[in-house]
Amino acid sequence: MLTKGDDYPLHQTPEPMALSGGNRNFYDRYFFNGYSADGSIFFAAALGIYPQLDIMDAAFCVTIDGKQHNLRASKRMSSERLDLTVGPITVTIVEPLQQLRLTVAGNDSPVTADISFTARHQPIEEPRFIRRDGPRLLMDYTRMTQNGDWSGTITVDGQAIDIANCRGTRDRSWGIRQVGAAESQPPPAGEFPQFWWLWTPLNFDDHACFFHSNDDGEGEPWNRRGVVDAITGKALEFEPKAIDLSYHSGSRRIKQVQLETGNGTLSITPRTGNAARTFYMSGLGYLHPVWGHGMDHGDLEIGYDVMTLDPAPAIEMTTIHIQALSDAVLTVDGTEHYGIGTVEQLFIGPHATSGLTGIMDPAA
Repeated sequence: MLTKGDDYPLHQTPEPMALSGGNRNFYDRYFFNGYSADGSIFFAAALGIYPQLDIMDAAFCVTIDGKQHNLRASKRMSSERLDLTVGPITVTIVEPLQQLRLTVAGNDSPVTADISFTARHQPIEEPRFIRRDGPRLLMDYTRMTQNGDWSGTITVDGQAIDIANCRGTRDRSWGIRQVGAAESQPPPAGEFPQFWWLWTPLNFDDHACFFHSNDDGEGEPWNRRGVVDAITGKALEFEPKAIDLSYHSGSRRIKQVQLETGNGTLSITPRTGNAARTFYMSGLGYLHPVWGHGMDHGDLEIGYDVMTLDPAPAIEMTTIHIQALSDAVLTVDGTEHYGIGTVEQLFIGPHATSGLTGIMDPAA
């Protein structure tokens, strides 16, 4: 089971790098997003490694002109975790924790790319996520998040788009989450009895800001953290006791979020009134019925489709998980800073403090 990874001093167990413990749901993932300030383009990418399933998959998606182009690929990786190429999609670590390159080679879709991400600050380590359903471990993972600047070119339908004016976010997460084929005996309450997830990485000229919360059905947080990171200064951590938020009526989409940061306030307003400012995470495989993370598509499979963006889609699994391009106002010591970022939202089941009931019932 020796692979190229064994020549790097990265072992965490007595086993070769190809092995990752005894849980078949172990994963290791890269995620990226980027956007122009006017919202004319939004792009996202992901690459996931599932050592116990011997699968690696990747996706690259572009939202432009009211449509979301989704390019997805999956391969059996023969235990080689350092070959970060899946079909036409490749992730290259140029300088760890500072610069990464993402390329999409020519393929049967109209989408190609050669772009680089440069971090604006040191990575933010989120609190370890551990959640059980009774005795069953559903998740146990760590994530780090960085905001940054993009450079390079994305091509869609022959149109070359220079993304030098785009900012965005990248993250790395690893650990245990439900991946691959569904379990033969899921928990009695089902795999998603309740999950309320809010994740808001934001870019300002002089600051980078991040806040996330995982809440239970009563609206109480079981994992929450915020960081205001002055680009040239020390990061300030905060954990607000409450989130003042509202939903668009008849939906499960956030209208506005406001909270205290310790030395000021943060107000975030998603641009969800315009469908072109909304990104469907199912394009990257999240909750997708066919391209879910870690699914076995054979030695190599590549897929492409286009989704028409709808400002008020039906509430179902392929549209419930989104990232919304958002405007933000950060007040630090009485001074207002204006920025832009994303509000990722996945709200399944009840959330008493904000008025959500049922599994998919919309807000009043």
